[in-house]
Amino acid sequence: MRVELAEVTLDVEVRGEGPVVLLLHGFPDSHHLWRRQVPALNAAGFRTVAPTLRGFGGSDRPEGGSEAYHPAKHVGDLLELLARLEVDGFHLVGHDWGSGVAQGLVSVVPERVRSLSLLSVGHIGAIRDAGWEQRKRSWYMLLFQFAGLAEEWLSRDGFAGLREMLAEHPDAESVIEPLRAPGALTAALNVYRAGLPAEVQFGPELPVPPLPESVPVLGVWSTGDRFLTERSMVGTGERVGGPWRYERVEEAGHWLQLDRPEVVNDLLLGFLKEHV
Repeated sequence: MRVELAEVTLDVEVRGEGPVVLLLHGFPDSHHLWRRQVPALNAAGFRTVAPTLRGFGGSDRPEGGSEAYHPAKHVGDLLELLARLEVDGFHLVGHDWGSGVAQGLVSVVPERVRSLSLLSVGHIGAIRDAGWEQRKRSWYMLLFQFAGLAEEWLSRDGFAGLREMLAEHPDAESVIEPLRAPGALTAALNVYRAGLPAEVQFGPELPVPPLPESVPVLGVWSTGDRFLTERSMVGTGERVGGPWRYERVEEAGHWLQLDRPEVVNDLLLGFLKEHV
């Protein structure tokens, strides 16, 4: 369904009945990323709300440079979307950039969040604490800051550069196809340019508050993730004010919810049912 908000119209999939689970994807995906979780969550008695974030897939790509894609803009979109759907309390599940957006959302309305599940990407403070091994794995984030150059490198020769980055993505070709539209790749990259500029990645560390003590947090990392270290997720436990649980998924890459859907579904359902 298409949901018109104040600044953008989002492509949103809403299914099922029961307590709401808000599913947030990352780069360069859409709500289709959650297609193997939605049926399991619905069958277990949860209502799923899976938006495609601004700048991605079938959602709007607003003009105005990277400022239009600041994480705060995504948080604002989600708050407005939840209001349109008349959702008060909800569970949060985020993957990749969706994890960062989820953390921003929980920091704004912690009283409404029943649980927070972080897949692959943990707390920014823990990512910084993970040291040079994590920084080496995050090399592409610095490349993405160079407007024009990044687009050229990723898209030339039929998106060979991006295809190489997404070599382990089960949906690589279908994810790349929408990025061929004029302005689509820049819009997707703008989330990095607005949310993780070079000074944040390599400048002096700024204080980052822990996640609220009222919200239980699940962190899930996969052994085949070539973009994130285990340390970056394990260390998130030190940045959580409330209950913390860590789970390690074997034989899965960065897109663990597609590689090992049964395992991820069991982990999510077990955690969600503890906090209904």
